[in-house]
Amino acid sequence: MAGMAAPAALAQRDLTLVGAACGAVLLIGAAALLDLTDGRVGVVTSIGVVLASLTVPLAVAPHQLWNTLFAPPVLLIGTLVVVAIVAPGAIAPEGMPDSAGPAGRVLAGTVASGVTLALAEVLALAAIGLRRLGLH
Repeated sequence: MAGMAAPAALAQRDLTLVGAACGAVLLIGAAALLDLTDGRVGVVTSIGVVLASLTVPLAVAPHQLWNTLFAPPVLLIGTLVVVAIVAPGAIAPEGMPDSAGPAGRVLAGTVASGVTLALAEVLALAAIGLRRLGLH
């Protein structure tokens, strides 16, 4: 396999957990800003969370892989907290009263995004598993 780098050489290009998290935050922030153009958080933000949750385990150094298990819920809830503060009306699942505060909106948004969270966690686990298989 001429031209292919050795795994040890590729490992030097891995990010720290903080670096990968910063990249994920930028990705989700851009997706949320794009999604907020219609006044609601929806599919674009969900896709951003799933892609960022998949990317973090693929980008970090091998010794930090298990820490990335927490990335999907932290990224989703963090996004919802910021949106609830900046644009509270953007998180409005069906049946939510207009008088709900930021904490209620974050909780309702998290419950409404259950499929997104489950998919993000499964993909993150799959990425971690594939990385672990590739290390041995």
